[in-house]
Amino acid sequence: MSMNILIAGATGKTGVKLVKDLVDQGHTPTALVRESSDTSNLPDSVNLRQGDLTDLESGVCDGMDAVVFAAGSGGSTGPEMTDKVDRDGAKRLVDLAREAGVSRFVMLSSIGADQSNPEGDLAHYLLAKHEADEHLKASGLTYAILRPVALTDDGRSDDVILGDEVDKGAKASRADVAHLLAEAATTGRFDGMALNMQSA
Repeated sequence: MSMNILIAGATGKTGVKLVKDLVDQGHTPTALVRESSDTSNLPDSVNLRQGDLTDLESGVCDGMDAVVFAAGSGGSTGPEMTDKVDRDGAKRLVDLAREAGVSRFVMLSSIGADQSNPEGDLAHYLLAKHEADEHLKASGLTYAILRPVALTDDGRSDDVILGDEVDKGAKASRADVAHLLAEAATTGRFDGMALNMQSA
């Protein structure tokens, strides 16, 4: 059954791979994009829907069966933008998905985002991701949360490791992450789970 799936972060490195995976599987992805977004890497068949994660308007999730949050403020932005996109934008999208009656919400999170008091260089980012994850868990939506280790641009690997066996110092290819996000959005295999992930 073909699903209508909204992708936040569709023009990012992982998002583009996710969109292509969904198109290949016969689904109908809709990219949530800003006016300034470069959509040249997206397949021609993809629907575009205007929306800015720092100021989302009601209705952006209307007509969707599932929503995937694969966006990020980026490593070069400061704490303020991290809060606006990775925390507040994600939480607002969760709320709008619930309003629209979306059946499943998939969150691309990060290794370490299970901690409520993270430390180290990424502490602010991880806390933002943690708060967004917890908001999703409490929303009442059917959800899946994927927490990959450090991302690479490698292709698909033969296998992935999920859960407690993940080596936090390992790597995860964006291709593997995109494939799992697509599976989470369309199959329900990971419903109600928050899983660490690495490429094998």
